[in-house]
Amino acid sequence: MTGASSGIGAATARLLAAQGARVALVARRRDRLDAVRKEIENAGGSAVAVPFDLTAGQIDGQAVARELGGVDLLVNAAGILTPGLAADGRIDEWERQVEVNLTGLLRSTRGFLPFLTEAASAGGPADLVNISSVAASKAEFGAGVYAATKAAVSHLSRNLRLELAPAGIRVTDIQPGMVVTDLLSGSELGTAWSEDMKTRIDPLAAEDLAEVVAFAVGRPAHVSLPEVIVMPAKQT
Repeated sequence: MTGASSGIGAATARLLAAQGARVALVARRRDRLDAVRKEIENAGGSAVAVPFDLTAGQIDGQAVARELGGVDLLVNAAGILTPGLAADGRIDEWERQVEVNLTGLLRSTRGFLPFLTEAASAGGPADLVNISSVAASKAEFGAGVYAATKAAVSHLSRNLRLELAPAGIRVTDIQPGMVVTDLLSGSELGTAWSEDMKTRIDPLAAEDLAEVVAFAVGRPAHVSLPEVIVMPAKQT
């Protein structure tokens, strides 16, 4: 579970652990990971914290698989959004979004794919879930680079499904609309935009997305949900 220190990643980890899964929590911030891990364990679940920055290099999937006793599900939930117009954008902020939203996802997928393949070969479930965005399929004013990274994630997911389906690995691309998370908290513009949206469209909670993930991976092995769009009812 990447992006597991907050938001959709943390909510999904809590729910899956409550349903009996043993989860690995992957994110940069050890203190936040430890807090989520303790919360899961206090609720009777099982979790291991794996502090790691996916923009810094390749994660050791083998070590995580050894700790868990195997890996049959990867949820790529890490993501950032730095809002701003192209004319005002800083190249380092653009690059950071590409590094986290796309390069980090590629690295985690590559790190754990051998173990998903192993789980599928043994006849068990094997799922890869990527958290994209509705921004993947439309122009987003002030979020062009973010939208571009999510378009890449969604198209990558389609191609991975084509490649991995014969091996028994399901690939699900989940495209949420507005969700209340820490995604926009890093800038004044993002925080203001988020607060405005809260008053107008009743946005999704991270727990709403967690339930969608759990539903998708809980289907019988012959049932796949390749793309799932999840929107607040008032968002158009």
